[in-house]
Amino acid sequence: MTELYDILANGNPNDPTSRIVRLLAQKGSLSAAQIATMTGLAKSTVSVALGQLRNSETVIPSSGPNETSKNAVGRPRASLSLNPQAGTCVGVQLLPQSIRTVAADVSHAVLAEREQQVRRDYSPEIACEAIGRMIDDMYGGLGLNRNTLLGIGVAFPGPVRPADGVIVRSSVLPDWEGLQMAKVFEAGLPYTVFGGNESNCSAIAEMTWGAAKGIDDFIFLKIDLGIGGAIVVDGRVYEGISGGGGEFGHISLDPKGELCRCGNRGCLELIGSLIPVMDTARIRFGKDLTVDEFIEHVDSGDAGCRRLVEDVADTVGTALAAIGTIFNPPLIVIGGRAAKLGSVYFDNLTNMYERHTLIKRRDTPSEFQTRIVPGTFAGNDSSLGAIGLVLQGTN
Repeated sequence: MTELYDILANGNPNDPTSRIVRLLAQKGSLSAAQIATMTGLAKSTVSVALGQLRNSETVIPSSGPNETSKNAVGRPRASLSLNPQAGTCVGVQLLPQSIRTVAADVSHAVLAEREQQVRRDYSPEIACEAIGRMIDDMYGGLGLNRNTLLGIGVAFPGPVRPADGVIVRSSVLPDWEGLQMAKVFEAGLPYTVFGGNESNCSAIAEMTWGAAKGIDDFIFLKIDLGIGGAIVVDGRVYEGISGGGGEFGHISLDPKGELCRCGNRGCLELIGSLIPVMDTARIRFGKDLTVDEFIEHVDSGDAGCRRLVEDVADTVGTALAAIGTIFNPPLIVIGGRAAKLGSVYFDNLTNMYERHTLIKRRDTPSEFQTRIVPGTFAGNDSSLGAIGLVLQGTN
């Protein structure tokens, strides 16, 4: 069988076989016609390359639904995907006091998930030990051969410089700043490691499995106890020269405002995340609440909680309008637990976006209007997206 990792990580981008494998790794299941369109290769070239990949059992007919064009007649086009037995990947999300892992095969099927609690400010050594135990548990439980593991993707809570994988800064794990992610993890784990920012990984999850599947250009805004984001152009995350692309939460809206954990003042994260919402809710109820408990109050119609949601949605919608005016994207995906707040949140957010963005709904037909939708994943998006780092062969 073709060495899939070598193709993903080291394959010649001009080689048709390499281009097709990379495309299927990113998109999952496609027809030969779709592959030709997306790669720009001649149909005859695609046919020859797919024949080689079928012979090596790297590519097989997809078990998913066949692709049918809106105007197609006759039989639907058969879809193809990478052979699940060709390899597996593990995605890791580093959280403040826990580490989450997800295992998937190269056809994008999720196989298992695990989470392990760790002490705050844990070291890379502790992280490696925890990840190793979870991999052993997942692969042992599934009866999988660890030799199929193509690599580990790690979603880090802070900017990661794309040129060399160095962690630029992090308020969650400050002792990790300046470390090179791949070097740190490969010293403690016998696997190839790919690292990236957690919000960028979340965006990869949405375009691989979720709300942005099939969309090559979109903005991702992750709103939880903090705000992150990502910019996706032509199916790739735009990271910026130092890995700070899409850090929307640290747009300074009030230079004389409250001090943010990043060192600036008046950041969007301070007034648009769920932090001020939860702080006010705790005062109102006279006790600590979890985010999920607060959402239950919102869903049950609690007027005070709903007003808190409306207010913060107004703030985010106004800030998002500035982002939308710059990029004018076809799609904006809202991730994090804010995506679970429902219509009371999204109605206010979209109304404020419409009020403050340049191009209004009345200016253009519906097919050219920006859509704002909730993300598919509220908890495991970054760990899922870290799998995408391996499938894309980037670090």
